[in-house]
Amino acid sequence: MNRKHFTLAACALSCLAGLALDASAATIRVQCEQRGTARARVSVDGNNLAAGSYRAIVVSGANSAQSIAQAAVGDEVEFDFDSNPADIAAGATAIAPTFIQGRQVVGKIVNAQGSTVISDTVSCRVRNR
Repeated sequence: MNRKHFTLAACALSCLAGLALDASAATIRVQCEQRGTARARVSVDGNNLAAGSYRAIVVSGANSAQSIAQAAVGDEVEFDFDSNPADIAAGATAIAPTFIQGRQVVGKIVNAQGSTVISDTVSCRVRNR
């Protein structure tokens, strides 16, 4: 193989390796809903995570809340934040009914060392009730 073919093959292999890494990169889904001043809900779901323990942090305006740590199941973690007492009793992290400010929430997944693994900012669904 001459030098030109070797260089082209090395570049192609490098590009394919980069694509393979991107395919397994962590992903996040943040969803939120505000129901007037009566209720706020936020969910943060992570996928393609390494084995380990994670927390979710949600921020809206000056408000922030942090979940308890939980181990990834397979490569996934799911966190719920809610102002509804029944959902809190079922395991959701408590937030105030007026938690969501300006219709936006930042959701983060952090590892056991406190480093942000992935985050996203989303606009929240607003319902009148």
